[in-house]
Amino acid sequence: MAEVEGGDERHVAREVRGVAVHRGGRENVGMVQASGVGNSAAMLREYMTHLRVEKGLRPLSCEAYLRDLEMFAEFLESSDKTFLSAEQGDVSGFMQHLREHGVQSRSIARKLSCVRGFYKWLLIEKRVTRDPTVNIESPSSWKVLPKSLAESEVGEMLARTGAAARAGDASGAALRDHAMLELLYAGGLRVGEIVALRQEDLRLETASVQVRGKGDKERIVPIGRSAVEALEMYVARGRRELLGKSLQRALFLSVRGKPLTTQMVWRIVRALDRHASPHKLRHSMATHMVEHGADLRTVQTLLGHADIATTQVYTHLAIDRLKAVHRTCHPRATRRVGVEA
Repeated sequence: MAEVEGGDERHVAREVRGVAVHRGGRENVGMVQASGVGNSAAMLREYMTHLRVEKGLRPLSCEAYLRDLEMFAEFLESSDKTFLSAEQGDVSGFMQHLREHGVQSRSIARKLSCVRGFYKWLLIEKRVTRDPTVNIESPSSWKVLPKSLAESEVGEMLARTGAAARAGDASGAALRDHAMLELLYAGGLRVGEIVALRQEDLRLETASVQVRGKGDKERIVPIGRSAVEALEMYVARGRRELLGKSLQRALFLSVRGKPLTTQMVWRIVRALDRHASPHKLRHSMATHMVEHGADLRTVQTLLGHADIATTQVYTHLAIDRLKAVHRTCHPRATRRVGVEA
């Protein structure tokens, strides 16, 4: 299944639930949910258990998949259909409906991936005899590069948090914000991975962090000197201040000594730059690395993508760099440094 980011997907879910699902008419959201989703509630509960227990997905991802499937159920209900009676045309109609209401192709692709996974499970469970998602093309969303910040924009954000953290009277929150921002950019961590970190996950002596990603898969993420120094300052002074008498194991804490939530992290980042987000910092890290010569396999490993196809959104950046190197270095290129072809 495609990668899920809670903040963006919650926004898309609110957007879709606000539009008419009934073809040619205005919906009554409450009635649709009571009938369409209600009839399939037991099936969805079983599938959520499958995702949590057998697939090891985190709660936020399960919630996102559940929202997508509920949307699809509501759409089917408008034509007196259910999950078990849906046909290929119903899936295509759902995607077209989302397109007509301005949902971005990346979100549509993720919802289709969610529906595909659900029908794969239904086939295995022998609830259906055919998969209505077969031969349905996913939007070519991987061709659209996720929005990222310029290096100068990230540098300005880090400079601001760094100045606050280095002040003589720096608060625990200031030290936390700088360390967290450095880590978001240095390691390209998902916001869910940031809030799940514990102090023992830090490997500062080897300039790395142990991260638990999707499906509880662990990976070691290297970080740079700036991030190491910021984390050392935070652990030594800031976290102790925020922790107080609490016994929390979470690395990043609120001013009340509780683990930060994903919503808190989003607010902290947005307060520094209204165009920024934790997810955009992750994309910025990957974009800047590819622009400076990193290969896609390395970026895939760092980001924790299970499939290289997810990382291929950065392909055109790698190709642009290859072209630039070719123009500079190949003896038959149109132009070389200091040499006319």
